[in-house]
Amino acid sequence: MSEAATAKAGTPYHISSAVVATMPQSTEAILATLADMENVEIHGHGGGKIVVVIEGRSTGALGERLTQISLLDGVISANMVFEHVEMEEEGQEP
Repeated sequence: MSEAATAKAGTPYHISSAVVATMPQSTEAILATLADMENVEIHGHGGGKIVVVIEGRSTGALGERLTQISLLDGVISANMVFEHVEMEEEGQEP
């Protein structure tokens, strides 16, 4: 795709859902940490599992954030479930 066509198409914005499995005694602390993370939104939790949405400008940015989450104390696993890419038009807020 030409540079002009890419500019006209907009900027890609990635949205992903993930499930974070936690040690039960660590869930509340992990919820607090996730709530403070930029571009991470908690959508629900129960039974030691937390559902989050992660947003960013690239798949790499989402992967980096998911890696950060998986390395938190008390996290058993953090797995991406779904990824979607929206094309932002110039001047549009994500």
